[in-house]
Amino acid sequence: MTHTRRNRGVCSLSTAVELAPDHTIENVSVTGGCNGNLNGICSLLQGMKAEDAIARLKGMTCGMKSTSCPDQVALTLEEAIAAIR
Repeated sequence: MTHTRRNRGVCSLSTAVELAPDHTIENVSVTGGCNGNLNGICSLLQGMKAEDAIARLKGMTCGMKSTSCPDQVALTLEEAIAAIR
């Protein structure tokens, strides 16, 4: 199942996640933002359980912002899990 979310409060525009029924992350892609860093994060997340990724990424900030691209990935994963249930 693929879920896409428009990002808020960061440079990147949107995040798309593809989850298996058991919540294993099959793919993550972020449009916009810091391409190299986000490609690396997306690659590291493949094969990880969404709940583990959320625990590691949720609440991260970028500079003076109250959120970050990794935080936006976590929020997208939460929405994707909710859509599976």
